[in-house]
Amino acid sequence: MSTDSTSTEISPSGAVPARALHADLVGARIDWGLAAGVGKRLSRPGPKMTSYTRDAARAELADAAVRAEGPVREVTGLADGLAVPTARVLERDEWIDAAALSMRSMLSGALDDADPSPGLSGRIGGLQASGLLAFLSSAILGQYDPFSAGPEGADDPGVLMLVLPNIVGVERSLKVVPSDFRLWVCLHEVTHRVQFSANPWLRDYMLDNIAVLTSETGESVGELAGRVTDMLRGDKPREKGVIGAMQLLQSPEQYDALNRMLMLGTLLEGHADHVMDAVGPAQVPTVASIRAAFDKRRTGPRNPVQRIIRALIGMDAKLAQYIRGKAFVDEVVSTVGMDRFNTIWTSAETMPLPDEIDEPAKWIARVL
Repeated sequence: MSTDSTSTEISPSGAVPARALHADLVGARIDWGLAAGVGKRLSRPGPKMTSYTRDAARAELADAAVRAEGPVREVTGLADGLAVPTARVLERDEWIDAAALSMRSMLSGALDDADPSPGLSGRIGGLQASGLLAFLSSAILGQYDPFSAGPEGADDPGVLMLVLPNIVGVERSLKVVPSDFRLWVCLHEVTHRVQFSANPWLRDYMLDNIAVLTSETGESVGELAGRVTDMLRGDKPREKGVIGAMQLLQSPEQYDALNRMLMLGTLLEGHADHVMDAVGPAQVPTVASIRAAFDKRRTGPRNPVQRIIRALIGMDAKLAQYIRGKAFVDEVVSTVGMDRFNTIWTSAETMPLPDEIDEPAKWIARVL
């Protein structure tokens, strides 16, 4: 997933199968219909455009998503011969509807099992989620969603989404060539689609870890407090910020699942950024100026409210995923080549471990 400041996707042995995650554990606690409805009312309007400009941008983005497929497949060596799907070019309110549906599906395991009457707690959760959806609806440029049905229905999982007003807004802000910027964004998002279509096990891998993260630990309040106290007093190193807080509050099994999710997300984002830059010079004439302007924007200063929101929803951690992940992929590919790098997509066991992301030679030694 691309944001203008910045897709994360897990069947490790012993993990609870995603289909066993009953809706009443997580999905039914949030009224996603309410979340989408309020989120759309809270969402800010996009940049002003004439109908002609909007229609032209929509057509160009749809075309760019198709044109990006060939170069991405050639560079990655993935998804060769598979059909080229149609991307969805969305307005902000349409993205909110799609995101709410995807989250409900992902967290409930299956839409048909979700409780249609989530109750008071579900409505409270929906109101909380609405603010997040509204905020993200103006930040996300594109997203590959592996949990929603594609154009061909249930037998075609996954859909590529591009948020038109956000892409137009950023290209205007950066003063870049619109056609080049649109293709550049599509190269990143199409790489995510190719990652999942070429490696279908990734979707179940993610769902299995989400099942662990959302399962009930069975701990009493006293047991939780005791475990947190022991961790605070112990010598075991802990992460900083939001991740450190989650490490304290989660069971060891849940924190391991979180780490697997983070490592996969780092790999996926870094791989997409690597491919985007590898393909860019041949396909996007102004790629150097786009990359410089985009990186300056997403690492630039923010006002205090933006900094708080970014920290709470993990957008700064997301940015770190791009940087660490791309450095990992760059080094491995330059050392062993893309064909041998693609061993990484074999199984959960070939995914990079936390200490290997920053020291790619360790991954090469262990896996290759």
